[in-house]
Amino acid sequence: MTKNFDEAAYLQRRAVNEAKLTKAGVYGPQMEHDACGVGFVAAQDGKPNRAVVESAIEALQAIWHRGAVDADGMTGDGAGIHIEIPRDFFIEHIARTGHDDDGGRLAVGMVFLPRTDLGAQERCRCIVEQEILAVGHSIYGWRQVPVDIKALGTKAIATRPEIEQIMFSMPVEMDAAEAERQLYLVRRRIEKAVIKHMINDFYLCSLSSRSIIYKGMFLAEQVTAFFPDLLDQRFVSSFAIYHQRYSTNTMPTWKLAQPFRVLAHNGEINTIRGNQNWMSCHEDRMESALFGDAIGDLKPVVANGSSDSAALDAVFELMVHGGRQLPMVKTMMIPEAIDVGSDHPRAKLYAYCNSVMEPWDGPAAIAAYAGDWVVAGLDRNGLRPLRYVVTHDGLVIAGSETGMVVVPDTKIAERGRLGPGQMIGINLAEGRLYKDGELKDALTKKCDWSKWIGRAKQMDSLLANSTGKVSQPLTKTETRRRQMMAGWTMEDMELVLQPMAQTGKEAIGSMGDDTPLAVLSNRYRGLHHFFRQNFSQVTNPPIDSLRERHVMTLRTRLGNLGNILDEAPEQCDHLVLNSPVLTVPE
Repeated sequence: MTKNFDEAAYLQRRAVNEAKLTKAGVYGPQMEHDACGVGFVAAQDGKPNRAVVESAIEALQAIWHRGAVDADGMTGDGAGIHIEIPRDFFIEHIARTGHDDDGGRLAVGMVFLPRTDLGAQERCRCIVEQEILAVGHSIYGWRQVPVDIKALGTKAIATRPEIEQIMFSMPVEMDAAEAERQLYLVRRRIEKAVIKHMINDFYLCSLSSRSIIYKGMFLAEQVTAFFPDLLDQRFVSSFAIYHQRYSTNTMPTWKLAQPFRVLAHNGEINTIRGNQNWMSCHEDRMESALFGDAIGDLKPVVANGSSDSAALDAVFELMVHGGRQLPMVKTMMIPEAIDVGSDHPRAKLYAYCNSVMEPWDGPAAIAAYAGDWVVAGLDRNGLRPLRYVVTHDGLVIAGSETGMVVVPDTKIAERGRLGPGQMIGINLAEGRLYKDGELKDALTKKCDWSKWIGRAKQMDSLLANSTGKVSQPLTKTETRRRQMMAGWTMEDMELVLQPMAQTGKEAIGSMGDDTPLAVLSNRYRGLHHFFRQNFSQVTNPPIDSLRERHVMTLRTRLGNLGNILDEAPEQCDHLVLNSPVLTVPE
Protein backbone atom coordinates (compact mmCIF):
# COMPACT_ATOMS: atom_id res chain seq x y z
CA MET A 1 0.00 0.00 0.00
CA THR A 2 1.20 3.52 -0.76
CA LYS A 3 0.20 6.86 0.64
CA ASN A 4 0.86 10.02 -1.33
CA PHE A 5 2.92 12.78 0.21
CA ASP A 6 0.46 15.69 0.44
CA GLU A 7 2.27 18.16 -1.83
CA ALA A 8 -0.78 20.42 -2.24
CA ALA A 9 -1.08 20.86 1.51
CA TYR A 10 2.63 21.55 1.77
CA LEU A 11 2.54 24.21 -0.97
CA GLN A 12 -0.48 25.84 0.66
CA ARG A 13 1.30 25.87 4.05
CA ARG A 14 4.37 27.42 2.45
CA ALA A 15 2.29 30.15 0.79
CA VAL A 16 0.61 30.97 4.11
CA ASN A 17 3.98 31.16 5.90
CA GLU A 18 5.43 33.44 3.19
CA ALA A 19 2.40 35.71 3.42
CA LYS A 20 2.81 36.02 7.19
CA LEU A 21 6.52 36.80 6.88
CA THR A 22 5.88 39.36 4.12
CA LYS A 23 3.25 41.11 6.27
CA ALA A 24 5.71 41.21 9.17
CA GLY A 25 8.27 42.85 6.91
CA VAL A 26 10.87 40.09 7.25
CA TYR A 27 10.43 38.48 3.85
CA GLY A 28 10.32 39.57 0.24
CA PRO A 29 10.94 37.72 -3.02
CA GLN A 30 13.82 40.07 -3.77
CA MET A 31 15.61 38.69 -0.69
CA GLU A 32 16.00 35.25 -2.25
CA HIS A 33 19.39 34.27 -3.70
CA ASP A 34 20.33 31.33 -5.89
CA ALA A 35 22.82 28.81 -4.59
CA CYS A 36 22.74 25.04 -4.14
CA GLY A 37 20.56 23.77 -1.33
CA VAL A 38 21.98 20.87 0.68
CA GLY A 39 21.30 19.05 3.92
CA PHE A 40 20.42 15.85 5.72
CA VAL A 41 17.75 14.40 7.97
CA ALA A 42 18.75 11.57 10.30
CA ALA A 43 17.28 9.52 13.11
CA GLN A 44 19.42 10.12 16.16
CA ASP A 45 18.90 6.54 17.36
CA GLY A 46 20.04 5.15 13.99
CA LYS A 47 16.79 3.25 13.37
CA PRO A 48 15.03 3.51 9.98
CA ASN A 49 11.67 5.24 9.92
CA ARG A 50 9.36 6.90 7.40
CA ALA A 51 9.54 10.32 9.07
CA VAL A 52 13.17 10.70 7.96
CA VAL A 53 12.28 10.23 4.29
CA GLU A 54 9.19 12.45 4.41
CA SER A 55 11.07 15.22 6.21
CA ALA A 56 13.89 15.07 3.64
CA ILE A 57 11.36 15.30 0.79
CA GLU A 58 9.73 18.28 2.51
CA ALA A 59 13.13 19.95 3.00
CA LEU A 60 14.12 19.33 -0.62
CA GLN A 61 10.86 20.78 -1.93
CA ALA A 62 11.29 23.81 0.33
CA ILE A 63 14.61 24.78 -1.25
CA TRP A 64 13.20 25.06 -4.78
CA HIS A 65 14.47 28.67 -4.90
CA ARG A 66 18.09 27.48 -4.61
CA GLY A 67 18.09 25.89 -8.05
CA ALA A 68 18.22 27.39 -11.52
CA VAL A 69 15.26 26.97 -13.90
CA ASP A 70 15.44 26.76 -17.68
CA ALA A 71 13.30 28.92 -19.96
CA ASP A 72 10.74 26.10 -20.23
CA GLY A 73 9.99 26.62 -16.52
CA MET A 74 10.38 22.93 -15.69
CA THR A 75 13.95 21.85 -16.47
CA GLY A 76 16.25 22.27 -13.48
CA ASP A 77 19.95 21.80 -12.84
CA GLY A 78 19.24 18.65 -10.89
CA ALA A 79 17.98 17.41 -7.55
CA GLY A 80 18.01 14.17 -5.63
CA ILE A 81 17.90 12.20 -2.42
CA HIS A 82 20.18 9.52 -0.93
CA ILE A 83 18.58 7.03 1.48
CA GLU A 84 18.88 3.51 2.84
CA ILE A 85 17.78 0.59 0.67
CA PRO A 86 14.19 -0.27 1.74
CA ARG A 87 14.53 -4.05 1.91
CA ASP A 88 10.80 -4.87 2.21
CA PHE A 89 10.06 -2.81 -0.90
CA PHE A 90 12.66 -4.60 -3.02
CA ILE A 91 11.80 -8.09 -1.74
CA GLU A 92 8.41 -7.68 -3.42
CA HIS A 93 10.04 -6.71 -6.71
CA ILE A 94 12.50 -9.60 -6.43
CA ALA A 95 9.50 -11.94 -6.25
CA ARG A 96 8.19 -10.40 -9.49
CA THR A 97 11.39 -11.49 -11.24
CA GLY A 98 10.56 -15.12 -10.37
CA HIS A 99 13.13 -15.40 -7.57
CA ASP A 100 12.80 -15.92 -3.84
CA ASP A 101 14.78 -13.94 -1.32
CA ASP A 102 17.79 -16.13 -0.50
CA GLY A 103 18.40 -14.37 2.82
CA GLY A 104 21.65 -12.84 1.63
CA ARG A 105 22.79 -9.24 1.79
CA LEU A 106 20.54 -7.38 -0.65
CA ALA A 107 22.32 -4.96 -2.98
CA VAL A 108 20.82 -2.62 -5.56
CA GLY A 109 22.34 -0.59 -8.37
CA MET A 110 20.60 2.56 -9.62
CA VAL A 111 21.58 2.77 -13.30
CA PHE A 112 21.23 5.39 -16.03
CA LEU A 113 21.30 3.59 -19.42
CA PRO A 114 21.38 4.94 -23.00
CA ARG A 115 17.74 5.47 -24.02
CA THR A 116 17.87 5.75 -27.81
CA ASP A 117 20.63 3.25 -28.67
CA LEU A 118 19.12 -0.12 -27.68
CA GLY A 119 22.27 -1.98 -28.66
CA ALA A 120 24.42 0.14 -26.34
CA GLN A 121 21.75 -0.24 -23.66
CA GLU A 122 21.98 -4.03 -23.78
CA ARG A 123 25.80 -3.95 -23.83
CA CYS A 124 25.74 -1.89 -20.63
CA ARG A 125 23.42 -4.40 -18.94
CA CYS A 126 25.75 -7.24 -19.94
CA ILE A 127 28.81 -5.41 -18.58
CA VAL A 128 27.08 -4.71 -15.25
CA GLU A 129 25.99 -8.35 -14.92
CA GLN A 130 29.41 -9.73 -15.89
CA GLU A 131 31.27 -7.69 -13.27
CA ILE A 132 28.78 -8.59 -10.52
CA LEU A 133 28.87 -12.29 -11.39
CA ALA A 134 32.69 -12.18 -11.59
CA VAL A 135 32.91 -11.58 -7.82
CA GLY A 136 30.49 -14.42 -7.07
CA HIS A 137 27.17 -12.68 -6.41
CA SER A 138 23.71 -13.89 -7.47
CA ILE A 139 21.61 -11.61 -9.67
CA TYR A 140 17.85 -11.49 -9.07
CA GLY A 141 17.10 -9.36 -12.10
CA TRP A 142 16.45 -5.87 -13.45
CA ARG A 143 13.63 -3.52 -12.54
CA GLN A 144 12.50 -0.63 -14.71
CA VAL A 145 12.03 2.30 -12.34
CA PRO A 146 8.58 3.86 -12.76
CA VAL A 147 8.86 7.54 -13.72
CA ASP A 148 6.44 10.26 -14.78
CA ILE A 149 8.01 12.26 -17.61
CA LYS A 150 5.17 14.82 -17.43
CA ALA A 151 7.04 16.24 -14.43
CA LEU A 152 10.04 17.09 -16.64
CA GLY A 153 10.84 20.04 -18.87
CA THR A 154 11.58 19.76 -22.58
CA LYS A 155 15.38 19.69 -22.27
CA ALA A 156 15.27 17.16 -19.43
CA ILE A 157 13.02 14.89 -21.51
CA ALA A 158 15.29 15.20 -24.55
CA THR A 159 18.34 14.06 -22.58
CA ARG A 160 16.75 11.67 -20.10
CA PRO A 161 18.29 8.21 -19.70
CA GLU A 162 16.57 4.87 -19.31
CA ILE A 163 16.48 4.36 -15.54
CA GLU A 164 16.70 0.82 -14.20
CA GLN A 165 17.71 -0.97 -11.03
CA ILE A 166 19.70 -4.20 -10.83
CA MET A 167 18.95 -6.31 -7.74
CA PHE A 168 21.38 -8.96 -6.52
CA SER A 169 22.45 -10.90 -3.45
CA MET A 170 25.78 -10.88 -1.63
CA PRO A 171 26.96 -13.35 1.07
CA VAL A 172 25.52 -12.30 4.41
CA GLU A 173 28.80 -13.32 6.08
CA MET A 174 30.57 -10.38 4.44
CA ASP A 175 31.27 -7.47 6.74
CA ALA A 176 29.25 -4.38 5.70
CA ALA A 177 32.37 -2.26 5.11
CA GLU A 178 33.99 -5.08 3.11
CA ALA A 179 30.82 -5.47 1.00
CA GLU A 180 30.74 -1.74 0.20
CA ARG A 181 34.45 -1.74 -0.65
CA GLN A 182 33.97 -4.65 -3.05
CA LEU A 183 31.02 -2.94 -4.74
CA TYR A 184 33.12 0.22 -5.05
CA LEU A 185 35.71 -1.80 -6.99
CA VAL A 186 33.00 -3.48 -9.08
CA ARG A 187 31.51 -0.11 -9.99
CA ARG A 188 34.88 1.25 -11.10
CA ARG A 189 35.45 -1.85 -13.27
CA ILE A 190 32.02 -1.41 -14.83
CA GLU A 191 32.74 2.25 -15.59
CA LYS A 192 36.05 1.42 -17.24
CA ALA A 193 34.53 -1.38 -19.32
CA VAL A 194 31.76 0.93 -20.56
CA ILE A 195 34.33 3.57 -21.53
CA LYS A 196 36.24 0.94 -23.55
CA HIS A 197 33.04 0.31 -25.52
CA MET A 198 32.86 4.08 -26.15
CA ILE A 199 29.38 4.40 -24.62
CA ASN A 200 28.77 7.88 -23.22
CA ASP A 201 25.20 7.82 -21.89
CA PHE A 202 25.82 5.41 -19.00
CA TYR A 203 26.06 6.27 -15.32
CA LEU A 204 25.83 4.30 -12.09
CA CYS A 205 24.16 6.58 -9.54
CA SER A 206 24.78 4.04 -6.79
CA LEU A 207 25.83 0.41 -6.38
CA SER A 208 25.49 -0.53 -2.75
CA SER A 209 24.14 -2.97 -0.19
CA ARG A 210 23.35 -0.11 2.15
CA SER A 211 21.94 2.86 0.27
CA ILE A 212 20.39 4.05 -2.98
CA ILE A 213 20.24 7.39 -4.80
CA TYR A 214 17.22 8.80 -6.64
CA LYS A 215 18.21 11.86 -8.65
CA GLY A 216 17.78 13.56 -12.00
CA MET A 217 17.71 16.75 -14.03
CA PHE A 218 14.52 18.15 -12.55
CA LEU A 219 13.47 20.73 -9.98
CA ALA A 220 13.42 19.95 -6.28
CA GLU A 221 9.64 19.98 -6.09
CA GLN A 222 9.43 17.40 -8.89
CA VAL A 223 11.34 14.63 -7.10
CA THR A 224 8.29 12.67 -5.90
CA ALA A 225 6.31 13.45 -9.04
CA PHE A 226 9.05 11.96 -11.22
CA PHE A 227 9.94 9.11 -8.82
CA PRO A 228 6.68 7.77 -7.27
CA ASP A 229 8.76 5.09 -5.51
CA LEU A 230 9.58 7.69 -2.87
CA LEU A 231 5.91 7.93 -1.90
CA ASP A 232 5.76 4.27 -0.86
CA GLN A 233 5.42 3.90 2.91
CA ARG A 234 7.96 1.08 2.86
CA PHE A 235 10.66 3.59 1.94
CA VAL A 236 12.11 3.99 5.42
CA SER A 237 15.60 5.12 6.30
CA SER A 238 17.77 6.19 9.24
CA PHE A 239 19.22 9.01 7.13
CA ALA A 240 18.54 11.04 4.00
CA ILE A 241 20.94 13.33 2.14
CA TYR A 242 19.21 15.77 -0.22
CA HIS A 243 20.41 18.36 -2.74
CA GLN A 244 19.06 20.96 -5.16
CA ARG A 245 21.71 21.98 -7.69
CA TYR A 246 22.53 25.44 -9.01
CA SER A 247 25.02 24.75 -11.78
CA THR A 248 28.00 27.13 -11.82
CA ASN A 249 30.97 25.48 -13.50
CA THR A 250 29.45 22.73 -15.65
CA MET A 251 26.40 22.43 -17.86
CA PRO A 252 23.44 20.64 -16.24
CA THR A 253 23.31 16.90 -16.97
CA TRP A 254 21.49 13.97 -15.43
CA LYS A 255 24.66 12.39 -14.04
CA LEU A 256 25.94 15.59 -12.41
CA ALA A 257 22.79 15.99 -10.33
CA GLN A 258 23.54 15.41 -6.65
CA PRO A 259 23.81 13.67 -4.17
CA PHE A 260 26.88 11.74 -5.29
CA ARG A 261 28.01 8.46 -3.75
CA VAL A 262 29.24 9.99 -0.46
CA LEU A 263 28.38 13.67 -0.35
CA ALA A 264 26.24 16.53 -1.57
CA HIS A 265 28.00 19.88 -1.85
CA ASN A 266 27.00 23.54 -1.90
CA GLY A 267 29.80 25.81 -3.11
CA GLU A 268 32.80 25.74 -5.39
CA ILE A 269 36.27 24.25 -4.94
CA ASN A 270 38.51 27.13 -5.97
CA THR A 271 41.64 24.97 -5.87
CA ILE A 272 40.12 22.27 -8.09
CA ARG A 273 42.81 22.16 -10.81
CA GLY A 274 45.61 21.98 -8.26
CA ASN A 275 43.76 19.35 -6.22
CA GLN A 276 43.16 17.19 -9.28
CA ASN A 277 46.81 17.48 -10.33
CA TRP A 278 47.97 16.56 -6.83
CA MET A 279 45.58 13.62 -6.81
CA SER A 280 47.16 12.37 -10.03
CA CYS A 281 50.57 12.57 -8.33
CA HIS A 282 49.30 10.64 -5.30
CA GLU A 283 48.03 7.78 -7.47
CA ASP A 284 51.57 6.51 -8.16
CA ARG A 285 52.14 5.72 -4.48
CA MET A 286 48.64 4.57 -3.56
CA GLU A 287 48.48 1.13 -1.98
CA SER A 288 46.36 -0.56 0.64
CA ALA A 289 45.92 -4.05 2.00
CA LEU A 290 42.17 -3.42 1.80
CA PHE A 291 42.35 -3.10 -2.00
CA GLY A 292 45.35 -5.32 -2.67
CA ASP A 293 46.22 -5.83 -6.32
CA ALA A 294 42.89 -4.24 -7.35
CA ILE A 295 44.21 -0.75 -6.57
CA GLY A 296 44.79 -0.18 -10.30
CA ASP A 297 41.04 -0.43 -10.93
CA LEU A 298 40.57 2.80 -8.95
CA LYS A 299 42.81 4.94 -11.17
CA PRO A 300 42.23 7.63 -12.22
CA VAL A 301 40.43 8.49 -9.00
CA VAL A 302 38.85 11.60 -10.52
CA ALA A 303 37.11 10.85 -13.81
CA ASN A 304 37.54 13.15 -16.79
CA GLY A 305 34.75 15.68 -17.11
CA SER A 306 33.92 15.68 -13.41
CA SER A 307 32.53 18.81 -11.83
CA ASP A 308 34.35 20.17 -8.77
CA SER A 309 31.72 18.53 -6.53
CA ALA A 310 32.06 15.17 -8.33
CA ALA A 311 35.85 15.33 -8.00
CA LEU A 312 35.59 16.11 -4.28
CA ASP A 313 33.17 13.21 -3.85
CA ALA A 314 35.45 10.80 -5.72
CA VAL A 315 38.34 11.46 -3.33
CA PHE A 316 36.03 11.31 -0.28
CA GLU A 317 34.84 7.91 -1.52
CA LEU A 318 38.38 6.63 -2.00
CA MET A 319 39.43 7.73 1.48
CA VAL A 320 36.45 6.20 3.32
CA HIS A 321 36.76 2.87 1.49
CA GLY A 322 40.49 3.05 2.19
CA GLY A 323 39.75 2.65 5.89
CA ARG A 324 39.22 6.14 7.29
CA GLN A 325 36.07 7.21 9.12
CA LEU A 326 34.01 9.97 7.49
CA PRO A 327 34.74 12.64 10.19
CA MET A 328 38.49 12.10 9.67
CA VAL A 329 38.14 12.42 5.90
CA LYS A 330 36.26 15.71 6.27
CA THR A 331 38.91 16.95 8.72
CA MET A 332 41.67 16.02 6.30
CA MET A 333 40.17 17.34 3.07
CA ILE A 334 38.19 20.38 4.26
CA PRO A 335 40.12 21.41 7.39
CA GLU A 336 39.45 23.96 10.06
CA ALA A 337 41.56 27.15 10.14
CA ILE A 338 44.17 26.46 12.82
CA ASP A 339 47.83 27.46 12.85
CA VAL A 340 49.47 24.04 12.74
CA GLY A 341 52.58 25.49 14.37
CA SER A 342 50.66 26.79 17.40
CA ASP A 343 49.96 25.25 20.79
CA HIS A 344 46.29 24.70 19.97
CA PRO A 345 45.17 21.21 21.15
CA ARG A 346 44.20 20.23 17.59
CA ALA A 347 47.19 21.83 15.84
CA LYS A 348 49.18 18.59 15.54
CA LEU A 349 46.16 16.72 14.19
CA TYR A 350 45.83 19.27 11.39
CA ALA A 351 49.59 19.29 10.82
CA TYR A 352 49.39 15.54 10.22
CA CYS A 353 46.39 15.98 7.88
CA ASN A 354 48.34 18.59 5.92
CA SER A 355 51.21 16.12 5.60
CA VAL A 356 48.94 13.62 3.87
CA MET A 357 46.48 15.57 1.74
CA GLU A 358 46.25 19.09 0.33
CA PRO A 359 43.09 20.93 1.48
CA TRP A 360 40.28 21.20 -1.06
CA ASP A 361 39.59 24.87 -0.48
CA GLY A 362 36.66 26.99 -1.51
CA PRO A 363 33.20 27.82 -0.28
CA ALA A 364 31.92 24.45 0.85
CA ALA A 365 28.95 23.19 2.80
CA ILE A 366 28.64 19.41 2.64
CA ALA A 367 26.24 16.73 3.82
CA ALA A 368 27.73 13.24 3.58
CA TYR A 369 27.03 9.60 4.39
CA ALA A 370 29.50 6.70 4.53
CA GLY A 371 29.74 3.64 6.74
CA ASP A 372 28.05 4.32 10.05
CA TRP A 373 28.33 8.11 9.79
CA VAL A 374 26.18 10.97 8.58
CA VAL A 375 28.09 14.26 8.68
CA ALA A 376 27.48 17.91 7.82
CA GLY A 377 30.29 20.45 7.75
CA LEU A 378 31.65 23.76 6.48
CA ASP A 379 34.95 24.91 5.01
CA ARG A 380 37.45 27.02 6.96
CA ASN A 381 35.94 30.33 5.77
CA GLY A 382 32.33 29.45 6.53
CA LEU A 383 31.06 31.23 3.41
CA ARG A 384 28.04 28.92 3.09
CA PRO A 385 25.23 28.66 5.67
CA LEU A 386 24.44 25.43 7.52
CA ARG A 387 21.89 25.27 10.33
CA TYR A 388 20.51 22.37 12.33
CA VAL A 389 17.58 21.41 14.55
CA VAL A 390 17.29 18.49 16.98
CA THR A 391 13.75 17.41 17.85
CA HIS A 392 12.44 15.72 20.99
CA ASP A 393 11.37 12.70 18.94
CA GLY A 394 14.94 12.08 17.79
CA LEU A 395 15.25 13.71 14.36
CA VAL A 396 18.34 15.73 13.44
CA ILE A 397 17.65 18.14 10.55
CA ALA A 398 20.57 20.06 9.03
CA GLY A 399 20.68 22.18 5.91
CA SER A 400 21.19 25.42 4.04
CA GLU A 401 18.04 27.05 5.39
CA THR A 402 16.28 27.29 8.69
CA GLY A 403 12.68 26.14 8.60
CA MET A 404 13.11 23.76 5.65
CA VAL A 405 11.09 21.27 7.66
CA VAL A 406 8.25 22.82 9.64
CA VAL A 407 8.82 21.76 13.26
CA PRO A 408 6.64 23.25 16.03
CA ASP A 409 8.66 25.01 18.73
CA THR A 410 7.32 22.58 21.34
CA LYS A 411 9.08 19.72 19.53
CA ILE A 412 12.48 21.42 19.21
CA ALA A 413 15.06 20.25 21.73
CA GLU A 414 17.96 22.23 20.27
CA ARG A 415 18.80 24.45 17.34
CA GLY A 416 22.05 25.96 16.14
CA ARG A 417 24.35 26.75 13.25
CA LEU A 418 27.77 25.55 12.20
CA GLY A 419 30.65 28.00 12.17
CA PRO A 420 33.70 28.03 9.87
CA GLY A 421 35.39 24.63 9.74
CA GLN A 422 32.87 23.02 12.07
CA MET A 423 30.89 19.81 11.63
CA ILE A 424 28.29 17.65 13.33
CA GLY A 425 27.84 13.92 12.91
CA ILE A 426 25.53 11.08 13.80
CA ASN A 427 27.00 7.63 14.36
CA LEU A 428 24.09 5.47 13.23
CA ALA A 429 25.57 2.30 14.74
CA GLU A 430 25.91 3.94 18.16
CA GLY A 431 22.70 5.95 17.81
CA ARG A 432 24.46 9.11 18.99
CA LEU A 433 24.82 12.71 17.87
CA TYR A 434 28.33 14.17 18.07
CA LYS A 435 29.03 17.91 18.08
CA ASP A 436 32.08 19.52 16.51
CA GLY A 437 34.23 19.53 19.65
CA GLU A 438 33.47 15.90 20.48
CA LEU A 439 34.36 14.70 16.99
CA LYS A 440 37.64 16.60 16.83
CA ASP A 441 38.65 15.75 20.39
CA ALA A 442 38.18 12.06 19.57
CA LEU A 443 40.34 12.43 16.46
CA THR A 444 42.97 14.38 18.42
CA LYS A 445 43.25 11.58 20.99
CA LYS A 446 43.39 8.81 18.40
CA CYS A 447 47.19 8.98 17.97
CA ASP A 448 50.19 10.82 19.37
CA TRP A 449 50.13 13.30 16.47
CA SER A 450 52.70 15.51 18.22
CA LYS A 451 55.27 12.72 18.12
CA TRP A 452 54.50 11.99 14.48
CA ILE A 453 54.79 15.65 13.47
CA GLY A 454 58.09 15.89 15.38
CA ARG A 455 59.69 13.95 12.53
CA ALA A 456 59.27 16.95 10.19
CA LYS A 457 62.26 19.27 9.74
CA GLN A 458 61.68 23.02 10.03
CA MET A 459 63.49 25.13 7.44
CA ASP A 460 63.70 28.08 9.88
CA SER A 461 65.65 26.02 12.39
CA LEU A 462 67.97 24.70 9.68
CA LEU A 463 68.72 28.24 8.50
CA ALA A 464 69.24 29.46 12.05
CA ASN A 465 71.79 26.72 12.69
CA SER A 466 73.56 27.10 9.36
CA THR A 467 76.97 28.70 9.05
CA GLY A 468 78.42 30.82 6.29
CA LYS A 469 79.33 34.34 5.40
CA VAL A 470 77.08 37.15 6.57
CA SER A 471 75.12 38.75 3.76
CA GLN A 472 76.25 42.19 2.64
CA PRO A 473 74.03 45.06 1.43
CA LEU A 474 73.84 45.20 -2.37
CA THR A 475 75.21 48.13 -4.29
CA LYS A 476 72.82 50.24 -6.39
CA THR A 477 74.23 48.75 -9.59
CA GLU A 478 73.92 45.17 -8.33
CA THR A 479 70.38 45.84 -7.06
CA ARG A 480 69.29 47.17 -10.46
CA ARG A 481 70.97 44.25 -12.23
CA ARG A 482 69.04 41.76 -10.13
CA GLN A 483 65.78 43.67 -10.63
CA MET A 484 66.27 43.47 -14.39
CA MET A 485 67.04 39.76 -14.15
CA ALA A 486 63.72 39.29 -12.34
CA GLY A 487 61.90 41.29 -15.02
CA TRP A 488 61.06 44.32 -12.85
CA THR A 489 60.24 47.56 -14.68
CA MET A 490 60.04 51.14 -13.41
CA GLU A 491 56.27 50.84 -13.62
CA ASP A 492 56.39 47.85 -11.29
CA MET A 493 58.63 49.74 -8.90
CA GLU A 494 56.49 52.88 -8.77
CA LEU A 495 52.97 51.45 -8.94
CA VAL A 496 53.35 48.13 -7.13
CA LEU A 497 56.45 47.88 -4.96
CA GLN A 498 56.54 51.44 -3.57
CA PRO A 499 52.92 51.44 -2.29
CA MET A 500 53.51 48.03 -0.72
CA ALA A 501 56.67 49.27 1.04
CA GLN A 502 54.98 52.45 2.27
CA THR A 503 51.62 51.07 3.39
CA GLY A 504 52.20 47.36 3.90
CA LYS A 505 49.27 46.65 1.55
CA GLU A 506 48.92 45.37 -1.96
CA ALA A 507 48.38 48.14 -4.52
CA ILE A 508 44.86 48.14 -5.98
CA GLY A 509 44.05 49.53 -9.42
CA SER A 510 41.28 49.39 -11.99
CA MET A 511 43.19 49.74 -15.25
CA GLY A 512 42.73 47.24 -18.04
CA ASP A 513 45.58 44.83 -18.76
CA ASP A 514 46.57 44.81 -22.42
CA THR A 515 49.93 43.16 -21.79
CA PRO A 516 50.33 40.10 -24.04
CA LEU A 517 50.51 36.69 -22.42
CA ALA A 518 54.08 35.83 -21.45
CA VAL A 519 54.22 32.93 -23.89
CA LEU A 520 53.30 35.31 -26.75
CA SER A 521 55.42 38.29 -25.70
CA ASN A 522 58.54 39.35 -27.63
CA ARG A 523 60.01 40.86 -24.44
CA TYR A 524 61.74 39.03 -21.63
CA ARG A 525 59.25 37.84 -19.00
CA GLY A 526 60.15 36.20 -15.71
CA LEU A 527 59.06 32.63 -15.04
CA HIS A 528 56.27 33.76 -12.68
CA HIS A 529 54.60 35.65 -15.56
CA PHE A 530 53.79 32.34 -17.24
CA PHE A 531 51.39 31.42 -14.46
CA ARG A 532 47.95 32.88 -13.81
CA GLN A 533 45.72 32.34 -10.78
CA ASN A 534 42.33 30.83 -11.55
CA PHE A 535 39.30 32.14 -9.71
CA SER A 536 35.91 30.59 -9.11
CA GLN A 537 33.21 31.44 -11.61
CA VAL A 538 30.97 32.52 -8.74
CA THR A 539 31.68 35.88 -7.11
CA ASN A 540 33.28 35.40 -3.70
CA PRO A 541 35.04 37.86 -1.38
CA PRO A 542 38.71 38.56 -2.27
CA ILE A 543 41.03 36.28 -0.38
CA ASP A 544 44.78 36.16 0.14
CA SER A 545 47.25 35.41 2.91
CA LEU A 546 47.33 39.02 4.13
CA ARG A 547 43.65 39.96 4.13
CA GLU A 548 42.63 36.52 5.41
CA ARG A 549 45.53 35.69 7.71
CA HIS A 550 43.13 34.02 10.17
CA VAL A 551 42.24 31.32 7.65
CA MET A 552 45.23 31.23 5.30
CA THR A 553 48.93 30.62 5.59
CA LEU A 554 51.98 30.55 3.32
CA ARG A 555 53.24 27.49 5.18
CA THR A 556 54.13 24.66 2.81
CA ARG A 557 56.07 21.40 2.74
CA LEU A 558 58.81 19.84 0.64
CA GLY A 559 59.49 16.14 0.34
CA ASN A 560 58.46 12.97 -1.41
CA LEU A 561 54.73 12.34 -1.54
CA GLY A 562 53.59 9.50 0.69
CA ASN A 563 50.76 6.99 0.47
CA ILE A 564 47.51 8.84 1.19
CA LEU A 565 45.75 5.57 2.10
CA ASP A 566 48.26 4.90 4.89
CA GLU A 567 48.24 6.26 8.45
CA ALA A 568 51.81 6.15 9.75
CA PRO A 569 54.47 8.46 11.26
CA GLU A 570 56.58 8.17 8.08
CA GLN A 571 54.05 10.37 6.28
CA CYS A 572 55.45 13.30 8.27
CA ASP A 573 59.03 12.92 7.01
CA HIS A 574 59.32 16.17 5.10
CA LEU A 575 60.71 19.70 5.22
CA VAL A 576 58.38 22.49 6.41
CA LEU A 577 58.67 26.06 5.10
CA ASN A 578 56.75 28.81 6.89
CA SER A 579 57.04 30.95 3.77
CA PRO A 580 58.13 30.39 0.17
CA VAL A 581 60.40 33.45 0.61
CA LEU A 582 63.78 32.21 1.84
CA THR A 583 66.12 34.75 3.47
CA VAL A 584 69.83 34.49 4.15
CA PRO A 585 70.56 34.47 7.92
CA GLU A 586 72.29 37.58 9.22
